[in-house]
Amino acid sequence: MIEKELIGTITHFFTNLSVAVIQLNKELKEGDEISIEGATTNIQQTVSSMQIDRKPVTEGKPGQSIGMKVIDKVREGDKVYKIIKKSE
Repeated sequence: MIEKELIGTITHFFTNLSVAVIQLNKELKEGDEISIEGATTNIQQTVSSMQIDRKPVTEGKPGQSIGMKVIDKVREGDKVYKIIKKSE
């Protein structure tokens, strides 16, 4: 069974770098599986690297804005969910 928990919102997207800025309201760590969803966005990926103020970090905390490489175009206002796999 898979559950999703809302952890943040896309506030900016750098097209040339394919980097999204995510305003977090929950913790996010390297290795977490996420889903980014919006009107025309629906991508799933594993968090492989994050940055805060251009410095690499392994986790982001609530209230922080993090930059993260994404596998496809995302849009401002898209919602970011952490995918939680639950054993039945």
